[in-house]
Amino acid sequence: MRKNWSIPLLIGAMALFSSCRSKTVSQPEPVPFPDAAVETSYEALTGIRPLIGISATRADGSTAASNTYMEAIVASGGIPVVLPRSADKDMMYKLVAELDGLLLTGGDDIDPKHYNTKLSPLAEDIDELRDEHELALARLAWEFNLPTLGICRGLQLINVAFGGSLYQDIPSEYADHSVQHRRLKSGDRAPRHPVKTQEGSVYASLMGAQVDSAYSSHHQGIRNLAQGFRAVGWSSDGIVEAIEAYPYHPVMAVQYHPEQTMSDSASIRLFRHFTAKAATFHKAKAIHESILSVDTHTDTPLDFKRGSSLGKPIPGAQVSLRKMQQGHLDSQFLAAWLAQGSNDAASLKSAVAKADALIDLIYADVAKYPEACGIVTSSAEARQLKAEGRKAFFIGIENGYGIGNDLSNIERFYNRGVRYITLCHSHENIICHSSGENADGGSGLTEFGREVVKEMNRVGMMIDLSHADDQTVFDVLEISEDPVICSHSSTRAICSHRRNVSDEMIKAIAAKGGVIQVCVLDSFTNNDRKKASVLDVVDHIEHIIEVAGIDYVGVGSDFDGGGGLLGCNSDSDMINITMELLERGHSGEDLRKIWGDNFFRVMDAVCR
Repeated sequence: MRKNWSIPLLIGAMALFSSCRSKTVSQPEPVPFPDAAVETSYEALTGIRPLIGISATRADGSTAASNTYMEAIVASGGIPVVLPRSADKDMMYKLVAELDGLLLTGGDDIDPKHYNTKLSPLAEDIDELRDEHELALARLAWEFNLPTLGICRGLQLINVAFGGSLYQDIPSEYADHSVQHRRLKSGDRAPRHPVKTQEGSVYASLMGAQVDSAYSSHHQGIRNLAQGFRAVGWSSDGIVEAIEAYPYHPVMAVQYHPEQTMSDSASIRLFRHFTAKAATFHKAKAIHESILSVDTHTDTPLDFKRGSSLGKPIPGAQVSLRKMQQGHLDSQFLAAWLAQGSNDAASLKSAVAKADALIDLIYADVAKYPEACGIVTSSAEARQLKAEGRKAFFIGIENGYGIGNDLSNIERFYNRGVRYITLCHSHENIICHSSGENADGGSGLTEFGREVVKEMNRVGMMIDLSHADDQTVFDVLEISEDPVICSHSSTRAICSHRRNVSDEMIKAIAAKGGVIQVCVLDSFTNNDRKKASVLDVVDHIEHIIEVAGIDYVGVGSDFDGGGGLLGCNSDSDMINITMELLERGHSGEDLRKIWGDNFFRVMDAVCR
């Protein structure tokens, strides 16, 4: 169920359209958008009518938006609602959380102070409240990964919101202004001109090689493009006419006015693509409302030592209560990570103390926000917290170095709430050898490690094989009576890092009833780490499904410990994994298993 924040505008809109908006959340089928499909509503094709917020301008002291925007949304299968122009950030946040898509409309010039430039005398109709309101809207929509379409000013607004700049007046500032981009005098018809598209872009896949007749009405345009976007359409004089953040974020914008030409099939395809994305986003949110999702590995407690907090994170922190809400993530493992040190008695004793200190920090920080979250030790407890509207945090230990040389610490940590121990990190220890550095040249479990495995089985502590070398994996699988996990490991077949699991290991872990949680870390995800993206994460998930089946895969981000890549760089981006899986044809049941049921099956079997 959507949470009710008593926003009259939305409640009225939802009531108005309740008879036409289906409650079905069936998977939208890919829509080719041929000309013959123009008369077919998107709702008829998908069973979903997404709620689209439309930014407004002022008109004689009122909030208003042109009917052409709303008609275009209705014609393409969405439910339009005009958003109030407001500086109330709390209201805006709750409003965006309710939407399935955002349309940023045309209109006034943007004050150049927002891109550190002096105001030109040729700038027109600056609206300070609208600027502040829409810049905040655009950034909030990005945080929520809300499908967004910008039109004219909307393109300029998106560019400025993310660090780009503008020509304040194309005719006076741009050398080649051979294309007429706006009316020359009042009463003239708006000019039209072709737009060439970038081959291989999502925009080109919708528009073809060229938009023949773009309805143009602007005198400002993009000077410097914001980071994270690419230009995908240009007029013949080189002015940027279209940008997109695909495939990593569902954001597209055009400099012209397609809502004015909805008799044209290209304009219809653009709007239907937007509402299709919004419908998929709606479905993704609905699925997350019905499941218990978990990210099985983060190193966030390290940031607690630096003054960060789940409710008040430091800059750059990838995990927070706010970001979990934005990404529709229900629960996470907070790992007490220990760097590998010496194995003398004093160092081992110190490692145990460090593990305890990190666990203390976890309890202390979660306790600051009792109305928002809690510590849990079972899937049942996590489900109860979700029912109460709270986030759930589990505890793990990364690196068995933290138990020292005393097996009794395993049970003691279990009683403190720890539910898995990663046997090693990037160096060998007294338990086993690592996929990282092995100074002694050995492999597999040590004799002490064999006793650790047996004790973890006895206690009911999950054995985490992430970071372990291949032989350790097979040694554990031979000895353990319980299924095992890899809390944050990707696949070697997709990315040839020795830290990843081979197909043979995937099959063996699955045969034991275990689960592999795919990591969201660039160098473990793509052989060219600079290109690593959410698309690669889904490739790894699908590879495990292909090798072992749908019941043996999940997600473990490694956020705040090196995790993060294009399109999935914090908790708020987790919904992008769901979006990509849906667009590849995975069912709601698949998503239920991937996001939690597979992992909790193992946890419920082991932890007792």
